[in-house]
Amino acid sequence: MQGKVVLVTGGARRIGAAICRRLHAAGASVVVHYRASASEAQRLQAELDGVRANSVALARAELLDTSALPSLVDAALRAFGRLDGLVNNASSFYATPLGAITSQQWDDLIGTNVRAPLFLAQAAAPALRATRGAIVNIADIHAERPLKDYVVYSIAKAAVVGMTRSLARELAPDVRVNAVAPGPVLWPEDGSFDQPMRESIVAQTPLARVGAPDDIAGAVAFLLGEAPYVTGVTLAVDGGRDIVL
Repeated sequence: MQGKVVLVTGGARRIGAAICRRLHAAGASVVVHYRASASEAQRLQAELDGVRANSVALARAELLDTSALPSLVDAALRAFGRLDGLVNNASSFYATPLGAITSQQWDDLIGTNVRAPLFLAQAAAPALRATRGAIVNIADIHAERPLKDYVVYSIAKAAVVGMTRSLARELAPDVRVNAVAPGPVLWPEDGSFDQPMRESIVAQTPLARVGAPDDIAGAVAFLLGEAPYVTGVTLAVDGGRDIVL
């Protein structure tokens, strides 16, 4: 990743921040997208610029506003003059039990997980073609095995897998497109997974533990920088949980 430039959506915190740190440590300059996490984004920028000056740019945008997405690509080009990678990490996640699903929930979950990554990939395609770059989408193991009560989220992540394969074909041979499907890594912050549920999930995971954000970041870094003959693939990083669900 030395000398490369990567845009990471939702890059200010949690898994997004781990991805930014991992790519930066590998030599990349990073454009950190955020929406509401301005203070976290600024702290991450200060941290990483302290390691290598002027290597991080911040870009704020509402991903549900597709007209704002080209500005993220423009931010990368203004700051660094090129774009080599796009990581579609930002995502909404919450339950939508059948019978209580609203159109607003549909628009939000489909919008953040599918529509925004698609339109951002479209906006970034010319710059990525110029550098023979790559895209990594963050999917989910529940794309293949839906999560009970998370109907719209499961549909959205299934669409991410399909989008990854479609974009891999559309953008070949110049741009590779892959996805990472995390298993249990960070629990939701809203407390929706109580302790018994967490213990049950870990018990059903062959490696008998949750993963770390850097496990996902390492997979993203591999697909961006060390897999030149891999495209259209969704890589499960889930401690083996996918094989027992």
